[in-house]
Amino acid sequence: MEQLFDLNKLLCCSAIGIVVLFLLMSAIKVLREYERGVIFRLGRLISVRGPGLIILIPIIDKMVKISLRIVTLDVPVQDVITRDNVSVKVSAVVYFRVLDPNKAVVEVENYLFATSQLSQTTLRSVLGQHDMDDLLAERDKINMELQNILDKMTEPWGVKVSTVEVKNVDLPPDMVRVMAKQAETERERRAKIINAEGEYQAAERLAEAAAIIGRHPAAMQLRYLQTLSEIAAENNSTTIFPFPIDMLEPFLSYFKKQGEKK
Repeated sequence: MEQLFDLNKLLCCSAIGIVVLFLLMSAIKVLREYERGVIFRLGRLISVRGPGLIILIPIIDKMVKISLRIVTLDVPVQDVITRDNVSVKVSAVVYFRVLDPNKAVVEVENYLFATSQLSQTTLRSVLGQHDMDDLLAERDKINMELQNILDKMTEPWGVKVSTVEVKNVDLPPDMVRVMAKQAETERERRAKIINAEGEYQAAERLAEAAAIIGRHPAAMQLRYLQTLSEIAAENNSTTIFPFPIDMLEPFLSYFKKQGEKK
């Protein structure tokens, strides 16, 4: 009987020791530098503790662990109809973090899921107010608009949205062909404009040169002689060219005066 009593006593002590050890393990918590613990005592919010060693009252205190690191949320592909009735598929990424652990636990049931759903609905709503050209050309402006809206709506949850980036905008194949044709037409238009501008500038320069030569006839003769020199340098054969009568006029005037004197 004594041995049976001792065995029961040993089993009872072991059970008590296991219970005490379990209570101690549940009472002692260690939080990392980026973690905070929201403490509830009998269902009532007490405080936010951490980082470091946290001691809880077993059974009475409950702790909800919250991470303060930036969360990268991948927004899945959304079907969006733009303001000019073009159907596109858009995906995005949202960067946010918890600033107030109390609000993140008390004000919303699951802040990660809530932020994800809010990001999807806001993405469809905001992009639906813009034309397709805006989605492609004004990406930074749209990102800033999305960030401001999400940050304002998640502020009551203690969540700070720092950045929103639209990753991909997938266009329908028909629209891709239309845009490629439009881009080609635009390049042709610019080429024609540049060509016409060059012709216009060349005509202006020729008109200015003609005006200068008109005011100074000797310039035409010098240009004529320069052209002859270039022809003689390039061709070794004999070149026959008309001689301008204007170049002989000084000599004709001289001989005419000599004849009058006689």
